[in-house]
Amino acid sequence: MSTPQVGVIGAGAWGTALAQALAGPRDGDEGTEVLLWAREEALAAQINREHRNSLYLPDAALSPAIRATSELAELAALPVLLVVVPAQFLASVIARLPAGSRDLVLCAKGIEAGTGRLMADVATGVAQAERLAVLSGPTFAHEVAAGLPTAVTLACGGGPEQWARLSPLLARPALRPYYSDDVTGAEIGGAVKNVLAIACGVVEGLNLGQNARAALIARGYAEMLRFGLARGARAETLSGLCGLGDLVLTCSSTSSRNFSLGLALGKGLSAAEALSGKSSVAEGAATAPVLAELARREGVQMPIVEAVARLLRGEAPAATVVSDLLARPLRAEQEPAA
Repeated sequence: MSTPQVGVIGAGAWGTALAQALAGPRDGDEGTEVLLWAREEALAAQINREHRNSLYLPDAALSPAIRATSELAELAALPVLLVVVPAQFLASVIARLPAGSRDLVLCAKGIEAGTGRLMADVATGVAQAERLAVLSGPTFAHEVAAGLPTAVTLACGGGPEQWARLSPLLARPALRPYYSDDVTGAEIGGAVKNVLAIACGVVEGLNLGQNARAALIARGYAEMLRFGLARGARAETLSGLCGLGDLVLTCSSTSSRNFSLGLALGKGLSAAEALSGKSSVAEGAATAPVLAELARREGVQMPIVEAVARLLRGEAPAATVVSDLLARPLRAEQEPAA
């Protein structure tokens, strides 16, 4: 087994699945040891002892090439770190890393509550010397852990040079990265789709049918595109894996935590009830209010995002929120080009 070059910070479902994928064979070799940081000491011990993560990814038999630790400093010397902690904890975790020159690949999808910062801005503010990239795309953790084919966007702030350094380390037969240098677009796609997935779950919970869900996905994508363009993202990025691809996946299955949250809201639960007792995080719950506020500041119309924010704040039941959306003034589907 080769010396580890990659560490994964965060042993939730997605972090564990990425560690599992990266520990697998590459180009005929026997695999690479991957260091996986778990916040819980007991979880790190279980991963090392039993090769399983009963808390976040219970059905996966983990590779012996994954070595877990609860000591973040153990990962500090590695040249590449995938940061897979929830968006609202990204700053505090990165701040604990010893200083160094390394590639940080940000895998959280969200917007920081209170500041409105995307994850790359959060990381830059905490660790200015790090080289940043963003990995995003349509990825259910249990499928990645099982070795099913997955394609993702790897948006490199360092451009082609960083891509040439990272892509051979991260690519596997069943994990195919595609290059982009549009970090903003990759981040906005991942953050907005979480909120739209909540809305699609609400549609399911209210039994409004497949037509309504398809319409919501299409109109939600229009909101994602408007907001992204206003923030400097490129349209082709948002039409790719990290935008439209991720949106279609998470708006169509209860395997999505955000869709499941919306499903519970549609069935009449309050946000507090739907979120209580969950070990995993539905990122869209924290993103929706701040995204709605940012859209208002930018003068970008995002009625679906605003509706989800209202629902999470408990301002109206799901049926009323949907009724208000349907009662919006009639208009052209496509806005005139500027």
